[in-house]
Amino acid sequence: MSRRIKVLQIQPEYNVKSSDISDLAEQIVKSLPSNQYEVTSAYIYGRPKPEQALSIAEHVEFLDCKESDMSGLRIKVLLKLYQFCKQHQFDVIICHRFKIVSLMLQLNKLLKAPLCIGISHVMDEYRRPYRRWQIKLLADKHWRFVGVSDAVKEWLISYGMGFTTRNTQAIPNAIDIAKSETSQLNSLSARSALGLPEDKLIIGAIGQLFARKGHRYLISALANLKHEFPDAHIGIIGKGPEEQNLRQQINSLGLQGRVHLLGFRENALQYVRAFDIWAMPSLKEGLPLALMEGISGHLPIIASDIPEMRDMILGAGGLAVPAKDVMGLTNALRQYLALDRESLRAKGEQAYDFLSTHHSIEAYRSSYRKLIENKLKEVNL
Repeated sequence: MSRRIKVLQIQPEYNVKSSDISDLAEQIVKSLPSNQYEVTSAYIYGRPKPEQALSIAEHVEFLDCKESDMSGLRIKVLLKLYQFCKQHQFDVIICHRFKIVSLMLQLNKLLKAPLCIGISHVMDEYRRPYRRWQIKLLADKHWRFVGVSDAVKEWLISYGMGFTTRNTQAIPNAIDIAKSETSQLNSLSARSALGLPEDKLIIGAIGQLFARKGHRYLISALANLKHEFPDAHIGIIGKGPEEQNLRQQINSLGLQGRVHLLGFRENALQYVRAFDIWAMPSLKEGLPLALMEGISGHLPIIASDIPEMRDMILGAGGLAVPAKDVMGLTNALRQYLALDRESLRAKGEQAYDFLSTHHSIEAYRSSYRKLIENKLKEVNL
């Protein structure tokens, strides 16, 4: 029997989700058959908390650096990572986010792993000129780059700084739709668990309460419609530094009891069917998994018209609204809230059909496996 291909997947921080439905690094591990691949997951800093799952990779390595070690020259991280890679002689090294890519651009000049894959999760990851120059100067024949959407891929290639149509491709993010649906509570159970009213139309969102998530614009849009649609509510699952500001906004707009800040919920995806409409008024995203999670609950979507999300919104038959546009959100909400329940459900089914066709987890896994197989064939490995 020929030896197994040795694969290392590196991430900055340990952040394995308790459910692998939308943990894309774990889905890459799943894409590589264990009889052909020996996969190691490595983390520069952090370790799992007691309630956190462990990576499903065959081997898990914690380099036990500090987050601060990833700033400046990163000598400690470079040394540890070099020693680890040198010891294990990996054939494939998968790097998530720029700082890991940057480390391996330098180290692989010595290690010479046959394939390094740099995954870019957001549009402006290479906005700083020195990052683009690193790619131009250090990326060689061993490197392939992946954007998590067509928009991210095109953005990378547009720089003309080492990203080319030959070495850069899109592998759109995906979720395990079947597993996602299995985990979801029905509408009444989800609303009961969240303490939401059973007989109202609820616009839902899941995401940390950061300013860039744009929740304040969604709340302002509901305020414009609070008399026109007295049964319309908002429910937001998540916590974060904007919570107090959002509570003050809710009070000042007279929306107490109409906007529900539901806090952090373990496995938040199980509650998605508590909502009738899915909203993502973000100012900035990659290809947000939360958008796909909402669609997996057969919900119609309203989301910001930013490049990272536009194709999915329009493909799913949703409503794309310019970021920060309160009147645009108001009109989009009005359009959906005016529909009867059956028409609203039909919009949700249209979105679900698009997700199933264009963002299946099987296609995601297959794309990564093919990327690795095709490159390794070139070097007869």
